[in-house]
Amino acid sequence: MSTPVLALTGVHRTYPGTPPVEALRPSDLTVRPGDHLAITGPSGSGKSTLLNIIGLLDRMTGGEYLLNGRSVGLMTELGRTSWRSRQIGFVFQSFHLLNYRTALENVELSMLYGTVGRRERAARAREALSRVGLDHRIDSFPGTLSGGERQRVAIARALAARPSVLLCDEPTGSLDSRTTGVVLDLLEELNQDGLTLLVVTHERDVAARARRRITISDGQLHETEMDSGVAAGAGSLAASGTDVRVQGESTGEGTPA
Repeated sequence: MSTPVLALTGVHRTYPGTPPVEALRPSDLTVRPGDHLAITGPSGSGKSTLLNIIGLLDRMTGGEYLLNGRSVGLMTELGRTSWRSRQIGFVFQSFHLLNYRTALENVELSMLYGTVGRRERAARAREALSRVGLDHRIDSFPGTLSGGERQRVAIARALAARPSVLLCDEPTGSLDSRTTGVVLDLLEELNQDGLTLLVVTHERDVAARARRRITISDGQLHETEMDSGVAAGAGSLAASGTDVRVQGESTGEGTPA
């Protein structure tokens, strides 16, 4: 069996205070290559905390987290930054594109602080923009692009670094329904090509596209299998003290949520 992309064991996060805030209760989560997960839950449920820990943007209070087989708990900040840039791609609701840079330059910037040479950066950026159907817009500035095109540039930027997993935080939150469908179709195509997806969303229709759904409530994780035909051996999740339920079921500002 292949090495999990993500493996969390007993991971939890408590913020100091009077009283302390237990934002994420001890939980186990396994995500294997090619998984497509939707993470849902109300505001304040712990989605941001979980996403920030998975994305190496915050440190867990306890537990063990393996990212592509490497334990990240004791890594230095420099080590975490380096490993994150090589393993994780981010797509946010608000695109986070630089208005004074072309689409091609925005995508290249994602590889600026890595080990990718200048010529390869340009080649990878062109390839990624072509993959999302924007090879004809490489010299366009964000202000001349539609919301859907800007989000596709953001996806291309994440893809160019060739990550093991794509973390999408409300990727359709700023889009109309038609454009939402276009972006979700693209994400599904990428997943079918083997890319592992974790999508945080408040939208039921977006969550329904995933093969696995993780619901967070009061810092506890629950999973419902979305597709009864998912092959055995797909990732598994369990939350300490919580039964895992498995059953068949038919432009703005943003931070990880």
